[in-house]
Amino acid sequence: MGKLRAAQYACSLLGHALQKHGASPELQKQIRQLEGHLSLGRKLLRLGNSADALESAKRAVHLSDVVLRFCITVSHLNRALYFACDNVLWAGKSGLAPRVDQEKWAQRSFRYYLFSLIMNLSRDAYEIRLLMEQESSACSRRMKGSGGGAPGGIETAGPGGPGTPGGGLPQLALKLQLRVLLLARVLRGHPPLLLDVVRNACDLFIPLDKLGLWRCGPGIVGLCGLVSSILSILTLVCPWLRLKP
Repeated sequence: MGKLRAAQYACSLLGHALQKHGASPELQKQIRQLEGHLSLGRKLLRLGNSADALESAKRAVHLSDVVLRFCITVSHLNRALYFACDNVLWAGKSGLAPRVDQEKWAQRSFRYYLFSLIMNLSRDAYEIRLLMEQESSACSRRMKGSGGGAPGGIETAGPGGPGTPGGGLPQLALKLQLRVLLLARVLRGHPPLLLDVVRNACDLFIPLDKLGLWRCGPGIVGLCGLVSSILSILTLVCPWLRLKP
């Protein structure tokens, strides 16, 4: 499944590159047809995914953390609705239901897909926040144990401190720099979370473009879809890179 998705978005990216460099219309048409066939094949393979997403939502309801429970459950429910719309689209494209308004159902499916990704990114942000708080507390304990200064290494008085004219902005910049370094340390120490953030962020461009909320063009959509697909394949090859729960 992941390979088909990667091939589809690779075709999208290739088609954009061929159009940009003035390739023959016949070659461009063949690439578009191949992309369409891959898309239809993926829709066929996703016929049972709505039930799987509902089962995942039922399992997520029992999570102890209320924020994770909400984000993951709502994400799976939106994915179930997305796959259901996708099934209707497949019926229309395959000729089983020729009267289906494909444009309307496509918009619905991408809307549910967007909601699901927003929930996924909200869950990622929540987990990052928890890990940053844990890392910050651990750093503070280590510094106090070694007789260090203030937590995070920020001086609270003296030259350039809050009481010094013009000292507020440099201290704010220092705090921001420390937060960025802490974020980088947390993500470097938790590869599954890093991969999930990058994958969801890449996927976000697809529904934003399809819904007309942010037109980024077929090249960006193809590239983001390809990167996301490769990361998904990577989590299948290396299960420990998959974010849990």
